[in-house]
Amino acid sequence: MTTAFIGVLVVLALVDSTSFGTLLIPIWLLLTPGKLRISRLASYLGTVVLFYFLVGLALAAGADSLVEALREPLDAVPSLVWRIIQLVVGIVLIILSYVAESRIRRSRADGKVGRLEGWRSRALSDAGSGSAGSLVKLALVGTSIELLTMLPYLAAIAMLTAADLSPLELTASIAVYCLVMVIPAIVLCIGRIALHERVDPTLHKINDWFSRHSDKAVGWTLGGIGIGVAVNAVINLVILATQ
Repeated sequence: MTTAFIGVLVVLALVDSTSFGTLLIPIWLLLTPGKLRISRLASYLGTVVLFYFLVGLALAAGADSLVEALREPLDAVPSLVWRIIQLVVGIVLIILSYVAESRIRRSRADGKVGRLEGWRSRALSDAGSGSAGSLVKLALVGTSIELLTMLPYLAAIAMLTAADLSPLELTASIAVYCLVMVIPAIVLCIGRIALHERVDPTLHKINDWFSRHSDKAVGWTLGGIGIGVAVNAVINLVILATQ
């Protein structure tokens, strides 16, 4: 792998590190009243890393065989049909972005607690004495829900799969990528331990920002994906029409 290739992967991993599951929930854990329990945070982050690592391996292993198996039937479908389907999918994602954003905003206005926040409250009940099992469940649910919106991770897996890597190199690359994803959370944990009173205000600010803008984050993520898919479809439809 070239330096530029590695650099792109690192940037993608750091973008993924700012997601709900890799940053916001760890911040919740760090803000739990009382003494910080490293084992609880380690259980959570370890589950996140293992989940994405296994998913990455599965995606990389199945990509080539899936494409090969579907190549013939997919080639039989006219390009025009595929581009129309792509345009419809993009429009649907854009509509869903507005629906999801409005629902989150309504729930907040009504004072309702989201499902993930409810699990978070149960996991950290009794002044942070939540069991490791509840934290593992929180990690699995959080990562499963956000997996389809983590385009940088999916793009990184696609890049690694397309690169000429041995099975060992591919496995190691995915493992390192997943570890880089949780580095910001680990850094905040170290800061919380070393500089408790100085770091806490920063953690609260980050948490408050996420809480205020969670609806926009979801909306912009879905909308951005939808716009990208739709614009690409329109461009290709124009090209097909001019041929």
